[in-house]
Amino acid sequence: MDHAPLREPTFLILTALAERPQHGYGVVEDVQRISDGRVRLRAGTLYAALDRLRVDGLIEVDREEVVQSRLRRYYRLTALGAQRLAAEAARLRHNAEAASARLGRSGLLADGGIA
Repeated sequence: MDHAPLREPTFLILTALAERPQHGYGVVEDVQRISDGRVRLRAGTLYAALDRLRVDGLIEVDREEVVQSRLRRYYRLTALGAQRLAAEAARLRHNAEAASARLGRSGLLADGGIA
């Protein structure tokens, strides 16, 4: 797969949906948990990303339900989305390993931190 790298929020949205279908607010909370609070998605950002991911075939609507007179839509990762997420995870892992190896050889790291 030859794709541009995923932006971090997109990567985290796909990661959140990899485990199970979720509705928008669930994705927002899961992304915050996965990122240890570093990434906080706003509703506009989330729904624009979900729409884009649907158009790209990486996610799809799993089901809809009405809760307190409001429509709640659940999304799930597609097989193509799982492949894209796996490819991006491998790319990031490769880059992190290369950086760690070079830092280790440089002598700048002592016991896992900067010397």
